[in-house]
Amino acid sequence: MPKITLEKVDALIFDFDGVLTDNKVYVDQDGKEIVSCSRSDGLGFDVLRRLKIPVYIFSTESNPIVAVRANKLKIPVFQGIKNKADAVLELANEKDYQLRKILYVGNDLNDYKAMIQCGYSVCPSDSHPMIKKIANIVLKKPGGDGVVRELLEDILQLDVVKILYSD
Repeated sequence: MPKITLEKVDALIFDFDGVLTDNKVYVDQDGKEIVSCSRSDGLGFDVLRRLKIPVYIFSTESNPIVAVRANKLKIPVFQGIKNKADAVLELANEKDYQLRKILYVGNDLNDYKAMIQCGYSVCPSDSHPMIKKIANIVLKKPGGDGVVRELLEDILQLDVVKILYSD
């Protein structure tokens, strides 16, 4: 696999559960769900926004938690996606992205077809074995533990400090 650089990428798509979270959900006695996300990933999304790289969150579930986190991160979110491969194709056609230049980060079987159709695929270390097998890159971090930052700093080798504080 050739080295991935942002110059080779039209857009990044991140699954939510298991990528931006630790894939666990906490439910209180009233049925309110709570998930855990890494604040360091928030800074990573600030870097991508500063670089004007299109970023999206795709989620199979429709859940207010996903919308709240995406809104805080200022990232467009698509929820309730039954077929992520179709959704990627639709987004690529709408935005004129080349599939071979989309980087998809997923962790579970509902990401499988989307990952194999995109030019670049990445997954957290605790992903499903079949996802690890097809991913171009398996990260060291598990989902919800700074996946975005590892992707930016270690894989894409971006100087996050320089990008954030160069004015």
